[in-house]
Amino acid sequence: MKQFQREFVDLCLERQILQFGEFKLKSGRESPYFFDAGRFNSGAALRLLGKYYAAALIDSGVEFDMLFGPAYKGIALAAAIAIAFSRDHDRDLCYAYDRKEAKAHGEGGTLVGGPLRGRVLVVDDVVSSGTSIRAAADLIAGASCEFAGVAIALDRQERGFSDETACEEIQRRYQVPVISIISLDTLIAFSSGDPAMEQTRKRIVQYRAVYGVARAPGG
Repeated sequence: MKQFQREFVDLCLERQILQFGEFKLKSGRESPYFFDAGRFNSGAALRLLGKYYAAALIDSGVEFDMLFGPAYKGIALAAAIAIAFSRDHDRDLCYAYDRKEAKAHGEGGTLVGGPLRGRVLVVDDVVSSGTSIRAAADLIAGASCEFAGVAIALDRQERGFSDETACEEIQRRYQVPVISIISLDTLIAFSSGDPAMEQTRKRIVQYRAVYGVARAPGG
């Protein structure tokens, strides 16, 4: 487990973004943990979130020229990551995001921010069905740009309707990397060696045995 991952988990626990217990997900699954990225809802939280996305991207070695954040959650993420790269790594990244509905007046269109160019990295909080990523990939292809990859905060490493996770499906379909700050494996590593978290670790391991794919990308 890398230092930036440990710090990120600590931040998520401190702000109750990551909670351990018993939670019923939209899928109907009973999960031993819950990740609520909507709690990154202050300037300080977004500053740190951008920092850890940047750390994960640099650690991965992925090459990209700009950021794209699918509406709505991806908008703040793309901005936070761009700020982190400028502040901490002296790199001025352009970013863009889309509108849910095309604007007919003013500048018009569905895109806001910088024009799509070069190698475009898509950023989101998690990948569930992959719908927003597929839509972003179509936009990138339509602009004759290169889809450089996807960056997310958490890879749950869970199977969908096949033996693949949503992240694995994206990697296979588009031949791009999916980088996560942390994954289910990271949470297991974080909870290992702490007697107070032993029951939590066991529940996560059991959950992965039923729903998980241990070979999924990230963390």
